[in-house]
Amino acid sequence: MRHALVRVRRSIVAGGLGALACSVLFSGVAGQEATPVTTSAGVLETPATELNCDANATPVTSATSSYAIVSEESEVRYVAEEELSEIGANTAVGATNAVIGQILFDDAGLPVACSRIDADLRTLQSDESRRDNYLYNNTLETGQFPLATFILTSVEGLTEPLVDGQETPIVLIGNLTIHGVTKAVAWEATVTKDGDAIVGSAWTTFDMPDFEIEEPVVGPVISVDETIRLEIDLTATLA
Repeated sequence: MRHALVRVRRSIVAGGLGALACSVLFSGVAGQEATPVTTSAGVLETPATELNCDANATPVTSATSSYAIVSEESEVRYVAEEELSEIGANTAVGATNAVIGQILFDDAGLPVACSRIDADLRTLQSDESRRDNYLYNNTLETGQFPLATFILTSVEGLTEPLVDGQETPIVLIGNLTIHGVTKAVAWEATVTKDGDAIVGSAWTTFDMPDFEIEEPVVGPVISVDETIRLEIDLTATLA
């Protein structure tokens, strides 16, 4: 899966993974100060940040509001480009709504570290059950590593509170853990505040070796592009 990503469709960052909370240049947005975004989506060269979060992903610096991901209105996906015998090039997409998490804000209305999203990889489904079973048992080894987790460390492009009804482009930076390996990753995202809800989508990419994932070549699969795309759509409501 050289070009597989987990995409969150709909207009939310698939619940879970603190991933809610991204390569765009922040342009002027009415009612909100624009700040330049300099980080592109993908695995960063810097090491993962050590965070002081408790078991519930609560930061030491207390958040004053929390938005909980609505699983049934959120989705996490991977998108992978593969080569199949007798078919040729094919795009494989696996998705799940088994996403939970929370987005935390401080008293200034800005997101804080420790916002978190978790996706249950044991529930990923594509259009081919044989592919899914191989991913569960071999590639992702979901019996041993059932979750993909994103924990937010910082946000680029947001210096003022979200404006109701206004879509805002941002970059989310944080720790992504897959297959027992944690990397610092940036997501390009857009978020919109809608009353007591936040709706957003985000995407990033990684190469399978980044997370010690072996290329899933089996049966009709001749090869898989090692670059995977992850996407998240999510909706979170004020807790």
